[in-house]
Amino acid sequence: MLSGHITQTALGLLDRITTKKTDAQATPAHLRTGGRGEEDAYFYLRRRGYVMIARNFRTAGHHGEIDWIGWDKDVLCFVEVKTRTTRDVKPAAAAVDRKKRHDLRVVIRDYLRSLPERQFPELPQCDSTWSRSITKRSQAPSPAKSATTGDPLTVHPTFELFQNAARSS
Repeated sequence: MLSGHITQTALGLLDRITTKKTDAQATPAHLRTGGRGEEDAYFYLRRRGYVMIARNFRTAGHHGEIDWIGWDKDVLCFVEVKTRTTRDVKPAAAAVDRKKRHDLRVVIRDYLRSLPERQFPELPQCDSTWSRSITKRSQAPSPAKSATTGDPLTVHPTFELFQNAARSS
C-alpha cells in the first residue's frame, strides 16, 4: 500500500516538473484537469483492488473512448472518469448523457470482440457490459489555484463510484 502512495507522489512531482518545462497553456485546462482526475482514479481503483489493464481505449471508426479497463476480481469493468473541481457545476453523473452511454457501449462491444478467443472462449463477466463513472470533486467550496498553471488545486479528492452508470437513462 505504501509503494502505491510513493508512486502517486512521484508521478505528481514529475507532472509539476513537466508543467514547468513545457508550455502549460498549450494543453487546455479542462484536459489537464481530466488527466489528473484519470490519474487519481487509477490509484483510487487500485486501492480498491482493481487490476487495470488498459487506459484511453479507442477503436477506429467509432467515436468515444473508455478511460480505464480493469478487473475487479473476476469482473471486467469499464470506467468512465468525470472530474469536477467544484460542486457548483453539472454533476459528473449527469455529464454521461444518453449519447455518451451509447458511444461507450459501442467501444465496449468492440473491446470485447477484440479479446483473443483462445484466452476467452466465453466472454468474461462484465460490469453488466456498462461503464462505471467516478467523480473527483474538490472538498473546498472555492478551490485554490496552482501558482504555475492557474488550475484549481484538488489536494484531497473525493470519489463517488456509480456502478452500471451507462444503463440508467
